[in-house]
Amino acid sequence: MPADGQHPLRILINSLSARLGGGQTYVINLLRYLPEDTAAEVYVLAPDSLPVPTDRNNIRRIPVKWPVANPFLRAVWERVYLPKVLKKIGADILFCPGGVIGAWLPRGCKSVTMFRNMIPFDPAQGRRYPLGYLRARHWILKKLMLRSMKKADLVIFLSEFAKRVIERHAGGQLKRTAIIPHGISTAFRSAGNGNSQRPAWLPPGEYLLYVSNVDFYKSQVEVVQAYALLKQRRETPPQLVLVGTESPEYGRKVRAEIRRLGLENDVLIKGQVPYRRMPAVYQHAYLSIFASQCENCPNILLEALAAGHPVIVSNCPPLPEFAGDAAVYFDPRSPEQLADKLCEVLGDPRLRKELSERALERSRMYDWQSTAMRTWRAIGSLSKDSDLAEDRWGTCRGASARL
Repeated sequence: MPADGQHPLRILINSLSARLGGGQTYVINLLRYLPEDTAAEVYVLAPDSLPVPTDRNNIRRIPVKWPVANPFLRAVWERVYLPKVLKKIGADILFCPGGVIGAWLPRGCKSVTMFRNMIPFDPAQGRRYPLGYLRARHWILKKLMLRSMKKADLVIFLSEFAKRVIERHAGGQLKRTAIIPHGISTAFRSAGNGNSQRPAWLPPGEYLLYVSNVDFYKSQVEVVQAYALLKQRRETPPQLVLVGTESPEYGRKVRAEIRRLGLENDVLIKGQVPYRRMPAVYQHAYLSIFASQCENCPNILLEALAAGHPVIVSNCPPLPEFAGDAAVYFDPRSPEQLADKLCEVLGDPRLRKELSERALERSRMYDWQSTAMRTWRAIGSLSKDSDLAEDRWGTCRGASARL
């Protein structure tokens, strides 16, 4: 309890927009590592697909009857009903990890948000999208996220690069910030033990792996072109496997390029794979490619590092900030440069061994427990009486302690 005997710190996490992948992983780990003996009470708004602990006295799910899967209806609910929920539970802090604070706050309630989506703040990548819904959505998101970050009592950034970008746009109007990168799920670390069963749909031999949404800024077209160059230089290179949800228009471009280059038997487009199946996909890969031109915190890169095989990575920031000297870098706009790096790594067993060892070592810098600890501590620091702000975790580990 707070020193003055009032109610414990009450935190409401609005994660209604966390419907897939990284957003859910973040909230799951944040709740998993909430100290059981803290006096704080955490209330969670989340879609049914996001598991919320039911055996914890200090964590409670708040049900929502509205069809909040629809972004417009969700925004209406947050505007009209979320303030009433905050007032009813006596919330001290509203945490919106999705990046947008869509509710008016009751008096005395502070707000925390997180910057996750870099695309609206990258004009070069935004222009790659055709005129229409997505461009309009990015424009609206930029306005909403920037307004939320200026209004928030605390903004959590996932990288130094992201913080610099937003500080330029915010013009000195951010109140308080913290830099806390994501961690790596333990399932991806255990994948390195060699016990994960190889999925039957994978090619029978060695394969090069690129995990990412098939989208304009992810450079799959350039990766396919680089693979065609690689085939000219090496008679039988490992097959290329692309894993990730396809953007319809860009997906058509990628498939057309595969056909144009005659690579139908060399490049496998798998589409989305359930998250729980991904550790084995990483483990059995010969090496990973990550060619994104725009990122905030690249979870996929962190997972690839944890697999303990060579990683060839885009040189666009913030990727070098995360991979350090554990990766080989290339310009994602240059298929020729990627082909050169692939030839270099594939042709040098000593370099592959060195990169694998560095990748594993680097991956140890990213730990979900440390991420959660620093997040709860930062949120708790908004209340001088909160025991969440106290250091009861011992020595911090890895990047979370370093940043």
